[in-house]
Amino acid sequence: MRQRWKRLSGPAQIGLVVGLIGAVLTVVGLVTGNLAPLTWRSLILGILLGGGSWGVVSWAIASAAVDATEEPDGPEDGS
Repeated sequence: MRQRWKRLSGPAQIGLVVGLIGAVLTVVGLVTGNLAPLTWRSLILGILLGGGSWGVVSWAIASAAVDATEEPDGPEDGS
């Protein structure tokens, strides 16, 4: 398991962690009764939508940040 985690890129690790946090917070909201009635369908959809959207958005932001901080490959002399 640790080898798989180490093989993931930084943005992928961030996406998974934030997605897991989003899924847990969605489940907590459903259990406390603040979001929707607690059913299997609302629980599964909450985990998929809450965790998935937070994971994808955080992965995209982290990937853009990594791309923005990389050095360009070639010379930039304008020719």
